[in-house]
Amino acid sequence: MAFDVVMPQMGESIAEATVLKWHKQAGDAIVKDETLYEISTDKVDAEIPAPATGTLLEILVDVNITVPVGTVVARIGDASEKPSGAGAPTLAPAVAPTAAAAPVQQGGIEDANSLEDRLRTKSSPLVREMARQHGLDLSRIQGTGQAGRVTREDLEAHLAGQTAAATAPTGIAPILPAVHDPSAPTMGLLPALAVPPAPALPAFAPGERVKVEPMSRMRKVIADGMLASRRTSAHVYTVFEIDMTRVAQLRNKHKQAFEAQFGTKLSFLPFVMMAACKALRAYPVVNASVDGDNIVYKQDINLGIAVSLDWGLIVPVVRNADMMNLGGLARSLNDLAERARTKQLKPDEISGGTFTITNPGVYGDTFGLPIINQPQVAIQGVGAIVKRPVVVTGPDGTDFIAIRQMMFSSLGFDHRIIDGATGDLFMAFVKKELENSTFGLE
Repeated sequence: MAFDVVMPQMGESIAEATVLKWHKQAGDAIVKDETLYEISTDKVDAEIPAPATGTLLEILVDVNITVPVGTVVARIGDASEKPSGAGAPTLAPAVAPTAAAAPVQQGGIEDANSLEDRLRTKSSPLVREMARQHGLDLSRIQGTGQAGRVTREDLEAHLAGQTAAATAPTGIAPILPAVHDPSAPTMGLLPALAVPPAPALPAFAPGERVKVEPMSRMRKVIADGMLASRRTSAHVYTVFEIDMTRVAQLRNKHKQAFEAQFGTKLSFLPFVMMAACKALRAYPVVNASVDGDNIVYKQDINLGIAVSLDWGLIVPVVRNADMMNLGGLARSLNDLAERARTKQLKPDEISGGTFTITNPGVYGDTFGLPIINQPQVAIQGVGAIVKRPVVVTGPDGTDFIAIRQMMFSSLGFDHRIIDGATGDLFMAFVKKELENSTFGLE
């Protein structure tokens, strides 16, 4: 009998996924757990293994098609079996109707409505955040996505319709009211007048030599997330110069024994992670989130570590990082980074972060000013570690010039709940730890 290959649910909040690539073609032999195809969701790209050994009889969902979880995407069976589609691949429509999806099994009882409800209510994180900011109920908005799911375009159209209705001409030229726009500059306590955005300029001129290709799903998710973060948080930055000479000496002295003990290489980043964990305990508001008029203090410290991929950027999370020693942090960091590059991460491994560290310094960056990873309220940027001449004060108070390994590190924070003094105190704590701690190595 043919074995149905269904689109897996890669996390509780994920209701659909897009097929990115098929590693096998119809008629190819495949072994159980061998990679069969790749998918992309709102949270993660992943390689999906074959659920059985046999022959790939038919592919039912083509590349770049998005379908609900539970949809049969292919069939595996004996090579002598004939595919149900008379040998030709069946391509799912770009907007697959709910009725075409495989029913969700719950306790042995088919419940088709549960999938439809999930598709409607489990919109992308960006859409849910936009709806929350504007006080909108997604269930009351007509959606054009699968099973009536509200997409970003639907929400923007709805908001545009509200704006148009509010500003529709009445035959009498009204006096423009002073509408406060929090993102616009003000003078003193006077509210700024809301100014309509300028029309977007064309990306290229007629006849211009260009190559146009659609954004990948991951690129669109990143773009939407960055814009949403800029609209949400009042970004402020502070940059500290940190002497990493002591850390460099500790690393050089212990890296061979460390690798033998923990089975992983020791980079500079675990030192920064450990220092950040201690600082987050000292200044818990940096480990918080904003919920309306409430500040949500996270009791766990889950560090998100930005990992650059050939096809985008992803932020896997080291959970309960403050409970780990240097060896545990290094192992978790290297494991997550490697599995991110091989598309082996699970959705829960890139969610739940409370503070993010990004390391543009590996590319020689002096320092970066990264955008906050919502719903977090702060992000630390780590610059390159380079040898520079600096003024050093000796134990007797004498100043002299020495060659030190120096690093610039930035903190981007949400000024809604983190004051400038708190941001500076946090980074001063990190600086002190990196310049003075032994990190349990001595």
